[in-house]
Amino acid sequence: TSGTGLSVSVRDLLFFQQLLRRADCLRTCEREQFGCPSTLFHVSQEVENEFQKRIPYNYLQMAYFKIRKLDKAVAAAYTFYVANPEHAEMRQNLEYYRMMEGVKESDFKDLEAIPHMDEFRLGVMLYTDEDFRTAADHFEKALEKYFLANEECRAMCEGPYDYEGYNYMDYNADLFQSITDHYIQTLNCKQDCIVELSKRPDKDKPIEDFLPAHFNYLQFAYYNTENYEKAIECAKTYLLFHPNDEIMNQNVAYYSVVYGEEKSVNITPRERIQTYIRHSLREKELLFLAYDIFGITFVDPDTWTPEDVMPKRLREKQKLERETAARISEEIGNLMKEIETIVEEKQKESVDIAKMVQEGGPVLFDGIKVTMNSKTLNGSQRVVLDDVISDEECRELLRLANAASSTGDGYRGSHSPHTPNEKFHGVTVYKALKLGQEGKVPQKSAWSYYNVTEKARKLVESYFRLENPLYFSYSHLVCRVAVEDKQESRSDLSHPVHVDNCILNSEALDCKKESPAYTERDFSAILYLNDDFEGGNFIFTELDAKTVTANVRPQCGRLVGFSSGRENPHGVEAVTQGQRCAVALWFTLDPRHSERERVQSDDLVMMLFSPVDHEFLKEGGSKEPVLVSTSSSGKEGVAAINPSDHPEKTAELTQSADKPLPDSSGSTDSELSTESQTQDPTASISNTLESSDKKDEL
Repeated sequence: TSGTGLSVSVRDLLFFQQLLRRADCLRTCEREQFGCPSTLFHVSQEVENEFQKRIPYNYLQMAYFKIRKLDKAVAAAYTFYVANPEHAEMRQNLEYYRMMEGVKESDFKDLEAIPHMDEFRLGVMLYTDEDFRTAADHFEKALEKYFLANEECRAMCEGPYDYEGYNYMDYNADLFQSITDHYIQTLNCKQDCIVELSKRPDKDKPIEDFLPAHFNYLQFAYYNTENYEKAIECAKTYLLFHPNDEIMNQNVAYYSVVYGEEKSVNITPRERIQTYIRHSLREKELLFLAYDIFGITFVDPDTWTPEDVMPKRLREKQKLERETAARISEEIGNLMKEIETIVEEKQKESVDIAKMVQEGGPVLFDGIKVTMNSKTLNGSQRVVLDDVISDEECRELLRLANAASSTGDGYRGSHSPHTPNEKFHGVTVYKALKLGQEGKVPQKSAWSYYNVTEKARKLVESYFRLENPLYFSYSHLVCRVAVEDKQESRSDLSHPVHVDNCILNSEALDCKKESPAYTERDFSAILYLNDDFEGGNFIFTELDAKTVTANVRPQCGRLVGFSSGRENPHGVEAVTQGQRCAVALWFTLDPRHSERERVQSDDLVMMLFSPVDHEFLKEGGSKEPVLVSTSSSGKEGVAAINPSDHPEKTAELTQSADKPLPDSSGSTDSELSTESQTQDPTASISNTLESSDKKDEL
């Protein structure tokens, strides 16, 4: 029992009674305001990231331009450019817009302007110009709008628990642990609002000490307007954050002498800030406690937090970690030169991979035929292999695709990432294995998918006579389906012509190997599963993306393999009827870019299948896996994993930065794509305008 005479169980009941009443109040409010629970309005992190980068405005400016609404096109273009100032094409578009008839300077406005940041920016500009009175007004407005934004940001944190990928499958916390996990995650999110509200749209790094900075500016602005009472108030408020700031303490002493020490004593820091700091420190105490006890990481976003807020044991632990890091930093420094030398040698070796590769090596497996080589495909480092898998294996993978794949998988949820005339759905190897583990799809089918990708890797590695092993960069079983009512007079491609590891500029006949392209990719392969559809042929082209050099008709068991560089631009003709399915694969010669999900898949295979399959996989066989029984012996089987394939299970998949493109399918872009497409809307406006009279005519 507690000091109040209430038992622990009764106090728990009272706590949950208040909790239930609050939940009921919030639900009632949501129904009145939205007509449904607010959780229905939550979107994925990928969608949030797209909006944070203002990607939709890239498309809006093109749409408005096409329908001749120039004022809205200019505003959309400018809004995008504010957050992406290094985007050369959009900068060029804005220059063209300025020369067009009917475009006014007032059209160049930021539609996503952050109110408190705008006021702060204006305040700093006026402060620099020594217009202190007006500057103070803007800083005060910035504070009001900052706290409004803070309340909104913190409220958005009170959503559903984020299980971070597939962790929810293994999550088994009890009542109090699950409450702790969710509440600490919510507090972490609320503290992160400090970072979010301090960011400018064109910068990734937040403004340090953003909130205290307001009072630093204000105390001096009020002093220069001889408003000493306000100057003292703001200076004392700043000292709540940094009580040992020598200069600010001197300012308070000086202002007090000027204003009168007797009157100055009664001037206190702003109550709102005192409340804010007390509340924030209490949250930090809980977060550091959870960090100390449960290991739930918390990174303090503030520089002003007192040291004693962190538990002593955690402080000592972090001090020891810093000392350890300092000891090894010298060794790392000594290794850097050696690493740089190795990287330089690696880059020199990969400048022209074509010079290193001699194709025509053995295909390793019986029954596989080399149907077309580079010569017959009118290019270099290209091959078409047939009978890579059997008809039964094709049917099995097709059944898996239809059972396990989800619409928009690999495309950030977009149902039609490349063309509105087709729908896309897919599934990764790891997801298929997880579904097999749960009994939602046959484990044999998931095994077959895993085994087929390994077989394809070995074929590419062997045929192109690679001296170094290939590592998986990404694997995707993907189907594209023709939308029946959208095929009439269709002239687009199912997948625009692109290059897998560089940004294709078809007009300049160039391909730049730089971000956001997946420059780490060295070889690519597509294994087809069916041919009962119309259209959908795979094509190789010249760098102009127009001159077709080879046309390959998909069929069950046919694999197209090729190097991922500028020598192999490729695309897919429109699928006009039916469903076209294939396993798309990308490989890298650099183990640092080995796919993390592949390592997880390897671990899952080790757990699910018996040692018998080890020998069959090494021999390239397709034996049905024997499932492991853990009911009695508790032993788990080991599947065949090539140790040289995964030297480090901690290898991270390098993600390229996004670039606004019609195909914004991201890192999981199937059919051998990077985001380096040839139809960037920003580029097309410039090209269109160059051919016009630079007025409002297209």
